[in-house]
Amino acid sequence: MMPTPRPLVLALGLGVLALVSTADAAAQKKKKGGTPAVSAQCTDFYSQANAGWLKANPLPADAGAISALGQLSEQALQQQRDLLDAAMKAPHNDVQTRLGDFWASGLDEAAVEADGSRPIAPLLTRIGAIKKSKDVPAAIAALHQVGIPVAFNFAPDVDLKALDRHIGYFMQGGMGLPDPAFYTRNDADAQAVLGRYRDYVKQILALTGTPKERLDTDAKAVIDIETAIARKSQSVADLSNPFSNYAPMSVADATKRFRNLQLGQFLEAQGVKDDLVSMADPKLFAELDAMIGRVKPEQWQAYLRWRVGDAMAPYLARSFRDASHGFRGQVLAGESVQAPRWRQLLDAINTAAGPMLGHEYADRYLTSEERRSAAAIADEVRDALAASLERNTWLSAQAKAEAGAKLHALKIEVGTPRRDLDYSVQPMGRGSFGGNMLIASTWRHREEMKRIGKGNADRRWDVLPQEPALAYDIAQNRLIVTAAVLQAPVFDAGNAAVAYGGYGALVGTQLSRAIDAKGAQVNARGELGNWWTPADNNAWTTLGDRVAAQYSALPYPGVKGGKVNGALVRDVALSDQAGLELAADAYAKANAGAKPADQQAFFSAWSKLWAQQVSENVAAERMAAEIRAPGPLRSNVPLSNLPAFGAAFSCKAGQPMQRVETEQVRIWR
Repeated sequence: MMPTPRPLVLALGLGVLALVSTADAAAQKKKKGGTPAVSAQCTDFYSQANAGWLKANPLPADAGAISALGQLSEQALQQQRDLLDAAMKAPHNDVQTRLGDFWASGLDEAAVEADGSRPIAPLLTRIGAIKKSKDVPAAIAALHQVGIPVAFNFAPDVDLKALDRHIGYFMQGGMGLPDPAFYTRNDADAQAVLGRYRDYVKQILALTGTPKERLDTDAKAVIDIETAIARKSQSVADLSNPFSNYAPMSVADATKRFRNLQLGQFLEAQGVKDDLVSMADPKLFAELDAMIGRVKPEQWQAYLRWRVGDAMAPYLARSFRDASHGFRGQVLAGESVQAPRWRQLLDAINTAAGPMLGHEYADRYLTSEERRSAAAIADEVRDALAASLERNTWLSAQAKAEAGAKLHALKIEVGTPRRDLDYSVQPMGRGSFGGNMLIASTWRHREEMKRIGKGNADRRWDVLPQEPALAYDIAQNRLIVTAAVLQAPVFDAGNAAVAYGGYGALVGTQLSRAIDAKGAQVNARGELGNWWTPADNNAWTTLGDRVAAQYSALPYPGVKGGKVNGALVRDVALSDQAGLELAADAYAKANAGAKPADQQAFFSAWSKLWAQQVSENVAAERMAAEIRAPGPLRSNVPLSNLPAFGAAFSCKAGQPMQRVETEQVRIWR
């Protein structure tokens, strides 16, 4: 099926670090010589602020890690489940009726089993109608229309020369293995995976009706077609650079150059009327164009049948699901057991109808007051950043001016995207879960295609409203705050200290990204081009080096003898420091009469975001590769750089939680 949208910025609450806390260093002991004991808050604030959570949430024996933000994600999943249960029993509108029927059709496992492969029968019939080479491109286009990309991928993305518009990107795809190298490497590991993959292809082909005597021949055709694509494809590493994948080309030129692929008709079938596309790898499409004529129609039929069966396998009868999990779950992902049925269904609905579910999720779980309060706090944090620019000493005058203009132009979208989608879709009913997947996937593909063209780039987010996320969208210069993130431990509309210390600080981490070294790659008018001077970049590098040094000096919690890799965590650490500074300024201005207890609650809210428990093995893995510092340090290091924290808890300079002034890092304060 159509892949889930890829966030531009990693969403908070999705993959947030969850590492064991440091040992409680806050025991009330006296130092030698009779000097007064250092308070718990001034020694290890994380352990003090999260003592209740750590006691109440020991690490389960079967879990590698748990965290407060991870629990928020689990809560959001349960809320979605509750919403769908309610929509199934008593829908309040047409969208809920569709979602409720969708959910009910998946819960009826007996009906799913009885349905067998019938949901994909029309697609298989369409493929079976291929008689000549010229019939293949139309079949490819038809499968793309229902959200099953074959032969290649085609999706909207930012036009890097005009960030206010999306164009269609023709990209490599159509392979069942995640890395093209699997098809071409000769080492034992790659060959073992390819062998298991061949067996899986045969399983799916058999389930889609391929006669036993043709399984080996058709499986070979599938592998041969995918290998030919892989040989002309870029490496996974090369694909990670968006600039190397941007190569604008007129639709007329693409259609003329690759006549066999019939790209003009393909775009028409997808509802795309734009005159520009991107095609970064014309050699691949030249190969595909040649393959239309070179590969026999019956071989294309085998390949397309396989791609349909593989894409739809998680949504069909158990025989399909078990085959898919046996390879994709166990071999590729290392999953020993399948997820509970309700989680499988929820993942399926989010894949095919995620924005539809998000629309109802926000209506159910986000009040107008919470939305208003969240937007107001985000505005105040933006004002704090704008004010900090005026007193900033390390940015040049030209950078300050551009940063101010960019902040002024920045849009803040809370709860759901500002521009709603067209939710008209044919009735789903409760008869066929697989059929409903195709209906919903076709709808979502249609809405995706509408993003292509000038002025349509902001039609949706690259994250769903029901996913806890708070992110800066650099292409659209907007702050995205999902409905799901506006709950504990991040947000509490009734408690200003928590709202600013948790949510406000996270807002600050993202707004700072609009004008930091990476944000400086796009100006206030949405044009690519660095507006920082060399001196600005040098100053930022120096700040990063200082932050990295602070983390590098610390032991890695939960790893005996381990040390934090400051260079690895520096970018996120800089954002954390900036966000906390800005939220503290915004809170102080909005709550000038805050009592000492409220000021302390502000800092506790920040620390409680990072509560976590983790196994030693997972901690060791993260120490080597994770770009975020472990939770105890994400709590304590930024706080130790803030004089306001020391004042709130009477910490003296030089104590663990209050660095002396010359050692403090200042980003925007």
